[in-house]
Amino acid sequence: MSDAAFCPRCGDPAPEGATGHTRRERALCNDCYFEDFELVDAPERVEVTVCAHCGAVERGNRWEDVGARDYTDVAIESVSEALGVHVEAEDVSWGVDPEQVDETSIRMHCQFSGVVRGEPLVEEFTVPVKIAKQTCQRCGRIAGDYYASVVQVRAVGERTPTSEETERAREIAEEITESMEATGDRNAFVTEVAEKPEGLDLKLSDTKIGKNVARKLTEEFGGGFSSSETLVTEDEDGDEVYRVTFAIRLPEFVSGDVIDIEGDDGGPVLVRSVQGNLKGVRLTTGEAFEATHEVGDAPDARKLGTRDDAAETTLVAVEDANAVQVLDPETYASVTVARPDYLDTDDAEVPVLKSRAGLHVLPS
Repeated sequence: MSDAAFCPRCGDPAPEGATGHTRRERALCNDCYFEDFELVDAPERVEVTVCAHCGAVERGNRWEDVGARDYTDVAIESVSEALGVHVEAEDVSWGVDPEQVDETSIRMHCQFSGVVRGEPLVEEFTVPVKIAKQTCQRCGRIAGDYYASVVQVRAVGERTPTSEETERAREIAEEITESMEATGDRNAFVTEVAEKPEGLDLKLSDTKIGKNVARKLTEEFGGGFSSSETLVTEDEDGDEVYRVTFAIRLPEFVSGDVIDIEGDDGGPVLVRSVQGNLKGVRLTTGEAFEATHEVGDAPDARKLGTRDDAAETTLVAVEDANAVQVLDPETYASVTVARPDYLDTDDAEVPVLKSRAGLHVLPS
């Protein structure tokens, strides 16, 4: 009979097909094999570092948002990751029963069961967990008002950005930071939103956020932007750290403005869009207007008013294909004005705008 047929430790017959890491372990009888056997390799203690502000857990050299409801969830996950079950174990089942000792101390009562060499085994043990509170890099930066870029939302000329434009700038910044956070970038956040008489200032944690806000806002509302760098400090490696300012200049005119274009005899234009180039409708004829590529969204023009300045007045009579009579909303005198294509002569009342260019009917 071969040497493998007997246990090298006690001399008893070794079972056929016995398992083990090494040839010697496979030769041991069950009694000798289980003398030194541990079903579970458990640490004596587990320490978990969490951010006291956002609840993120430190794993190695990075912080991770775990979405835990409380520290007990964090402790269960950390202990589970620290435990190791013997590779020879089959049909393993386990459970943990946390015991909250105090705010930062938890005892994890663990029970494991499994089958090894056909023998059912059960192991019970307790792993103490200590919660250490620190401040993660992201929360430290937020608390320190850290920012890497500034977006200045302004408009050309004397106008200030509309509430729609500034609100959209806020939304874009939030959307970009949320998207970056979803991909694991914890250092993306909006540091400060400041409303100023001339517009809106956004302080942002990343230059990519600033550039994307400027690009998307000008894509939606027209205009353009420029960027400039300012040296602010040096990092721990001696590399220069710059802060980037993105200066947005939104178009002078917006949708709803009524403008009189210099050198153009076609009459006032109601602005419809300033994306790419200015587009609108002639108030004298109802024909579409579109600025040339060279002019873009900044034609040389003066503002006569806005769609909101229009007043409802009575349509008195239709004179011919090109003219109608309406009541002047201020003097109530009957006035002959141009008849644009969009005017419905069946309407009893129509919106009109009175300006230095005269009285004009606006689209309903």
